[in-house]
Amino acid sequence: MLLSFLSALLALAPAQAQQVGSVTGLPLPRYVSLKSDRVNLREGPSKDHRAAWLFQRAGLPVEITAEFDTWRKVRDSEGSEGWVLQALLSGRRTVIISPWKKGEIMPLHAKPQDNSETVANLQAGVIANIKRCDKGWCRIYGAGYDGYMSQKMLWGVYPDEKVE
Repeated sequence: MLLSFLSALLALAPAQAQQVGSVTGLPLPRYVSLKSDRVNLREGPSKDHRAAWLFQRAGLPVEITAEFDTWRKVRDSEGSEGWVLQALLSGRRTVIISPWKKGEIMPLHAKPQDNSETVANLQAGVIANIKRCDKGWCRIYGAGYDGYMSQKMLWGVYPDEKVE
């Protein structure tokens, strides 16, 4: 009996191999957004560490990669990493439209299909809110737009991640 239980548990291990934060027990890595338009990115997990950068964009998605006490190690879409006070982060999910395609325009679709009507054209670097993501598409919205974009065109959501 015990042997069959252990075999079943080991069979599940690869699917459950994702790390969890030592403080929150939430998955690592994971995406969140900035609550404030003035957030210091510090070199270490305390106010004694030098601020290496100042984020000035509320709603900016960042990826939490580690936890220590009330501090979260985060990475932005350009790969900059540092520590942020947990109170300055929000669980609200946002994305950046194709930050790797600076200056380009991306179509926002009426339906989750490449050949559906374009409801808006969004510039790379725009921050959008996520309504949901499923089957490779996200429904995103912001001031004056609401529609679907392929997850491949978004930073702030994992490939094929389901968001509700």
